[in-house]
Amino acid sequence: MSTGSDRYLRGTLLPSSRPSPVRIMGIRLGLAVAAVVVMSGTVLLDRGGYTDNQDGHVSVLDALYYATVSLSTTGYGDIVPVSVTARAVNVAVIMPLRVFFLVLLVGTTFEVLTARTRRQWQLRRWRKRLREHTVVIGYGNKGRAAVKAIREGTEAQGEFVVIDTAPQTAEEAAEDGHVAVIGDATRALILGRAGVESASRIIVAADRDDTAALVTLSVRKLNRDAVIAVAVRASENVPLLRQSGATTVITSSEAAGRLLGLAAQSPATGDVIGDLLIQGRGLHLIDRPVRADEIGTTPSESDDLVLAAVRAGEVVRYDRIGVFAVGDRLIQVNTRS
Repeated sequence: MSTGSDRYLRGTLLPSSRPSPVRIMGIRLGLAVAAVVVMSGTVLLDRGGYTDNQDGHVSVLDALYYATVSLSTTGYGDIVPVSVTARAVNVAVIMPLRVFFLVLLVGTTFEVLTARTRRQWQLRRWRKRLREHTVVIGYGNKGRAAVKAIREGTEAQGEFVVIDTAPQTAEEAAEDGHVAVIGDATRALILGRAGVESASRIIVAADRDDTAALVTLSVRKLNRDAVIAVAVRASENVPLLRQSGATTVITSSEAAGRLLGLAAQSPATGDVIGDLLIQGRGLHLIDRPVRADEIGTTPSESDDLVLAAVRAGEVVRYDRIGVFAVGDRLIQVNTRS
């Protein structure tokens, strides 16, 4: 677990919005070198206005030496401005450069000393504004694909918060622009850090079915209203997940197996279903509210290809819808060019 990261605090990684520490130090080092170069050049342009107590002549090396000891405020006094012009330049140019160099040095030290305080402030501010977000538990292939599907959907996305036990995976989620919490999602403390209580959607993409059941139970205890979508490997665990509070359960391995079998029997049919599963191009499924002009009409009268309706929280198939009613949400096939 990398404690040196500027985004790490008590197992929570905020999205990377600032340059890396190496880049910051490189920029500041470059500014410091630029200040030395500018000051050395200023001295060389008027080298006749300066005197070296050793030989009376100011060389390029002397100018560089004078710049470094002046910017660091050491000032040995062996090279001094003697002409009016040189002294005026010291007041108008070299003094501001010296102040700039000191601010640069102090700023670097101050940032190191205040890094933890800044992270705490960022974390508190993020938690205060965290509402109606999506919590993704497990940022493996399934979790990433779920985030991508939501991002490519038609509704507002909101913010994503990822929970994963692997620090490296959490770092990857933060690099993708999400807040990441490192820890075991079966613990209420970890779920609390992810703001599960105020989330609108929770996606459980755990590696094991028993872990998914325990996580779902813990999540539902903290949030009674959120949509909880869970992926499991075995279909016999679906009833257990629904009893634990899952809104919908996807049997990943069997769904993939059925799609493979269908594609083997009818490659064209497999391609169509595969197209439906890929958001952002071709055919895709959308969930929309019924329009006022559609109320009282049947699916066959609709200009859209309606597959089902969500009525009073229940999914009603195409052949059982009858007529559209107020409050229905329609699941339809749409095309995207």
